[in-house]
Amino acid sequence: MTIVRPSVALTARRPARSLAAATVALLLAGCATTGAPPPEADAPATPATPAASDTSEPPAASTAFPSTYEPLAHPATVLRNATVFDGTGRRFDDADVLMIDGKVAGVGRDLAIPAGTAEIDASGKWVTPGIVDNHSHLGVYPSPSVRAHADGNEATAPNTAQVWAEHSVWPQDPGFVRALAGGVTALQVLPGSANLFGGRSVTLKPVPARSVQEMKFPGAPYGLKMACGENPKRVYGSRGRQPSTRMGSFASYRAAWIDAQAYRDKWDAYERKRAAGEDAEPPKRDLKLETLKGVLDGEILVHMHCYRADEMLQVLDMAQEFDYRITAFHHAIEAYKIADRLAEANVCASVWADWWGFKMEAYDTVPTNAALVHAAGGCAIIHSDSDMGIQRLNQEAAKVLGDAERMGLAVEPAEAWTWLSLNPARSMGIDHVTGSLEAGKNADVVVWSADPFSVYAKAEKVYVDGALAWDLDNPAHRPITDFELGQPGEGDLK
Repeated sequence: MTIVRPSVALTARRPARSLAAATVALLLAGCATTGAPPPEADAPATPATPAASDTSEPPAASTAFPSTYEPLAHPATVLRNATVFDGTGRRFDDADVLMIDGKVAGVGRDLAIPAGTAEIDASGKWVTPGIVDNHSHLGVYPSPSVRAHADGNEATAPNTAQVWAEHSVWPQDPGFVRALAGGVTALQVLPGSANLFGGRSVTLKPVPARSVQEMKFPGAPYGLKMACGENPKRVYGSRGRQPSTRMGSFASYRAAWIDAQAYRDKWDAYERKRAAGEDAEPPKRDLKLETLKGVLDGEILVHMHCYRADEMLQVLDMAQEFDYRITAFHHAIEAYKIADRLAEANVCASVWADWWGFKMEAYDTVPTNAALVHAAGGCAIIHSDSDMGIQRLNQEAAKVLGDAERMGLAVEPAEAWTWLSLNPARSMGIDHVTGSLEAGKNADVVVWSADPFSVYAKAEKVYVDGALAWDLDNPAHRPITDFELGQPGEGDLK
């Protein structure tokens, strides 16, 4: 089989480079991918370290480690005569999907197709928005799953809000390509769940890259990973430290939010003085409190690892006490018990299809968890939390559909696709640009060989920003990582 090195794709992405720059690209090119030893695993007993700090003024989030992502070439393309789930809950039969300038230009019949548009016959195929996974550890727990690659849990203190997942991401993780081959076009990489405050997340596109900045989803807000329940109290209770109980966890959360409020107030006072033309000395920066301030200011989205219904309700009370918002509870084994409350609070439940029973707080679930959240008018999401599960999230959602049907709860398949695209995009603050096939949104599109909720369906073509990033039938559009070169079966994902 012909192998196309990632360097070819990288060179194509940046045609305006000088010869010298292109030569460097050829030498250094590498792709991005998966991997994830469980972030739930026991963390090493290492001593606590203080948060890093300096005395300069905080830069805007968009200027620190900015995205340098550039889309691949994206010629105008129309997919003809497909069955389409548009990601908002609608289904179109024998419809066309038009992509122009990397954006969705139209979905339906009798579209005005510009001259020169490439036409692909998708008769008998299914077309959907790309899958968005809002809970991944690719890159921070990459493959191969060895100790040297375990960079997802900074398990040195219960509060490590100062760390950023992107500073651990290994772009050559083969899992990124595997995710792309499974129809994933965007993913949120989170720190693990050892800590009450685990650090910032980063939203990526699973494209060939030499740095994490080349994968960063432009304009995506940061998330803050928080965790409640058994994991933090196990990690720190075993060291004789707080938290060793759930009440210790909540006391630590609240103390941190009190500090964050005081930090915010100092900066607000400084900005008022500057605006009034007064001389003012900026407060000393604290990277930990800077992240928490971002949450209080509504700029950073909270993603909370939490299993039990009672604990989720207490977290909602805490968010009300300190005036911040939870965007999603992750894993949320007992979300079905409080589906009405989650819908009322406008908080998503990001869940597995049927993982359960591996610890006490994961015991009391039902396989229709996501469907019951959906039926209550809530925001249901199927996530992976796995380098394997991310490759077949469509099948995970299909399990829930089947279980819902068996209990007499009918969910239209086109509506269920929102669990994989629009809802996770919403939880990540990117639903205005991706997650559905609506005109003007990014052309993140998947062509499936069959009904995408079938175990036999394969992602035949995956478009990211209108560019053909993966093609099952064309090795020239099946990127592999430099790490995989020379490995047995390299690049063969068929």
